[in-house]
Amino acid sequence: MIARYIPREIGKIWSEEEKFKRFLEIEILLVEALEKKKLIPKGVSVRIRKKANISVERIKKIEKKTRHDIVAFLENLSSSIGKDAQYLHYGLTSSDLLDTALSWQIKDSLKIILKDLGILIREVKGKALKYKDTLCIARTHGVHAEIYSFGLKFLYLYNDLKREYDLLKQSINIISTGKISGAVGTFVYFSPWVEEYICKKIGIGFSAVSTQIVSRERFAYYLSLLALLGSTLERFATEIRHLHRTEVNEAKEPFYRGQTGSSAMPHKQNPIICERICGLARILRGNMLASYENINLWHERDISHSSCERIIIPDSSIVIDYMLRKMTEVIKNLRVNTSNMMKNIELNRGLVFSQRALLKLMEKGVERIKAYEIIQNISLRVINNKSNFRKEAKHDKRLKRYLSEKELEDIFIPYNYLKNIDKIYKRLI
Repeated sequence: MIARYIPREIGKIWSEEEKFKRFLEIEILLVEALEKKKLIPKGVSVRIRKKANISVERIKKIEKKTRHDIVAFLENLSSSIGKDAQYLHYGLTSSDLLDTALSWQIKDSLKIILKDLGILIREVKGKALKYKDTLCIARTHGVHAEIYSFGLKFLYLYNDLKREYDLLKQSINIISTGKISGAVGTFVYFSPWVEEYICKKIGIGFSAVSTQIVSRERFAYYLSLLALLGSTLERFATEIRHLHRTEVNEAKEPFYRGQTGSSAMPHKQNPIICERICGLARILRGNMLASYENINLWHERDISHSSCERIIIPDSSIVIDYMLRKMTEVIKNLRVNTSNMMKNIELNRGLVFSQRALLKLMEKGVERIKAYEIIQNISLRVINNKSNFRKEAKHDKRLKRYLSEKELEDIFIPYNYLKNIDKIYKRLI
């Protein structure tokens, strides 16, 4: 991932230096396990831990010759520990390091992702409560529908994010699973206990059965969840982009002192953060598709997945955390224009009350088809003559035949639309 989109905390987990440090720890834990099983002399692990030194620069230089990163890592490590290097990588294959370290990195990334998702959820919840009784217009197909609560937009997002938080948290034990089982997963040079020991020490699970690799379904599931979360963020970013539009002007993402919106037009304040979130969500979905392609490998393993995963797993882990942080920034500093929400409700000249009028007629015993025809005719007069629904309804002879003046007035009370809002909130908050 390019530096522009890398939060420092999660970026460190996916650095080259951190990857090799984790390789080293796995190698040391292997030696510890072999000592406990009396397969090698005692004290080797202590000496290796004391002497071990790795250099990313040196490893890269060696790899130019070996064309194999694990061999280059082992060669660099061996040069610092001397004779004890004979015990390194005993019974292992490259994927024992690669997959176990990868699962470990994913688990640590998920801790950060869940932490930042939790912060976002709290901000969203706060906005849901703050704007619970704020009237706005709901839109379907981009067209005015009925009166709505601005807070419900956030409550809907809150519900999705909470569910995705739970899915990610539950997924850790499925996704973060290492393997220390040798070249084709048969434990031919040591017992499965060694695998269990190492995985427990670094805080991840172990695969009950593996080939030369951990099943790629696990990583496809991980990227699926990240793509799902990213798409939820994209949906709400799209909502803000619409509300930010000049013609709508109901809510805007933050715009800071000294910020410029356009190199050409000084007046511009564009929803660039939300647009960025939408663009990055496409990366997550593309990476998810690639992860599914990685499931299909030859026999016990080929490496067609390897080059792909070196990009898609770190990038997806990093970019979702970046998106969470940016969305939190937007929600926290959202500029809300409640007065314009009321103006936009009035733009349709009362047409949003048409369903209430329809149902009032039906309550009076009017057949639905006939009631619909009456209200649609009134609505068309409003649209064609640019008049007002309330005025047209009050003067419509057919409507007056069934409804009293008080019943007609009751149709146009906007807060009636929120009469069950507290019950919706109690389901979630």
